[in-house]
Amino acid sequence: MEKFSEIINSNQLTLVDFFATWCGPCKMMHPVLKDLKDNFGDSIRIIKLDVDKNPSLSITYRVQSVPTLMLFRNGEVLWRQSGAMSLNDLASLIRQHQG
Repeated sequence: MEKFSEIINSNQLTLVDFFATWCGPCKMMHPVLKDLKDNFGDSIRIIKLDVDKNPSLSITYRVQSVPTLMLFRNGEVLWRQSGAMSLNDLASLIRQHQG
């Protein structure tokens, strides 16, 4: 399995969902992220990171609430937001950073 640092340092646009299994809004994001992947296919990579199982990464990226979504390319944070989002808002954001 690839390491987190290898994934976010790639040239591929990568959306990271910092979530927790006990979090209601996080559960709401699951179908949104699935639809996002269905719409964008291989042009974006989407990974989910359980903050309870990965506390050091949560600290490193200063995740203080879940869900927190972060968009990476070449190791750079292009965007981040805490809280659930709609498919339309996320798709619009991805389009802004493609290319």
